[in-house]
Amino acid sequence: MEELIDVVDDADDVLRSAPRQLVHAKKWLHRAVHVFVFNAAGQLYLQKRSCTKASAPNKWVSSCSGHVDAGEEYLKAAQRELGEEIGLWLSCDALQPIFKEGPCPATGGEFVWVYSCQSEGPFTLDPEEVSDGQWIDCQDLAHWLAQAPRDFAWSFVHLWEQYCARAAKDN
Repeated sequence: MEELIDVVDDADDVLRSAPRQLVHAKKWLHRAVHVFVFNAAGQLYLQKRSCTKASAPNKWVSSCSGHVDAGEEYLKAAQRELGEEIGLWLSCDALQPIFKEGPCPATGGEFVWVYSCQSEGPFTLDPEEVSDGQWIDCQDLAHWLAQAPRDFAWSFVHLWEQYCARAAKDN
């Protein structure tokens, strides 16, 4: 079954639905979510995308991420993606909206809502989506990003930078 996602205008208003592959081929604006899962020690859970993924195969990314399906709300998409990718089934109330990023080259033309939540795991990874996962201290992540940025998907690098800048501003 073909995955349908909403095509949106530059104000993030839905124009129509179209198959995901067509949306990407035409570079139409669309919607996505990323979720940062932290544990009680403040570590971030990263996932490594499967080698079969069309974009950013074998790259480290957010705890989970994905497209918002046609007719779906951002929050529900975040909840669904957590369950599908890493087996973390939470209520929507457990997800905290952090920020919304507008479309840019780093996000692949996506409006992205970034959410966070807390969990200790363990997680059940979907092998079609995820090949590996790990907890990492945020300082170790900063060092890794500085030393080997190509280990990560560009969208994650961009969103993590935005997250850290907002966190620094709030402190």
